[in-house]
Amino acid sequence: MQILPSATAASGGAASASNNASVLSSDFEVFLQMLTAQAEYQDPLEPIDSSEYAAQLAQFSMVEQQVNTNDLMEQMLQALGANDMASAANWIGMDALVQGPAKFDGDAVTIAPNPPLAADEVSLIVTNGQGTEVQRLPLPVSPDLYDWDGKATDGSSLPYGEYSFQIESRANGQVLLTEPASVYSRVTEARIDGGTTLLLLDSGYMIGANNVTGLRAPI
Repeated sequence: MQILPSATAASGGAASASNNASVLSSDFEVFLQMLTAQAEYQDPLEPIDSSEYAAQLAQFSMVEQQVNTNDLMEQMLQALGANDMASAANWIGMDALVQGPAKFDGDAVTIAPNPPLAADEVSLIVTNGQGTEVQRLPLPVSPDLYDWDGKATDGSSLPYGEYSFQIESRANGQVLLTEPASVYSRVTEARIDGGTTLLLLDSGYMIGANNVTGLRAPI
């Protein structure tokens, strides 16, 4: 995927502002022509009140001011977006903690379980890209990180690919909660879309930066 440079957005904003100014200038000329024609063909017995001219000019001035204000706001938002992009660019190559599938390529996948305090038994449920459960492992009743090595019960490695993880918490033999596990995935790309900072992960999924709950240097 190709990242659009921030300069493209900036030049687009400048073009938009230029277009607005051009349209506004053209509208103002038409407005003056209409006022001139109105004055030229007015009824001499019932001349137009000069206050009406002043009111119309004031109204157009308000529109002009609003257009200029909108252009300024657009430029400010684009500047903020560029700053967000600069910050998000620093995340590329980092491991982000998010809820969602992870890519297994032989290296361990780090999982952050967060079982409820009432749980006395915790299990990790692993499903493959087709949604089939391939493994169910007991975990310590703890929020400590767990490295899933992708090994089957016979010690062989599971096929490389996409895997999803769930944490099942139990108390007294009853299921309290089953929820998606948070996993660390590598950030490969950052972009701004509609004012929102998006991150592309090595799993192929794109998420909002506000969905990241943790960040660490690659291990």
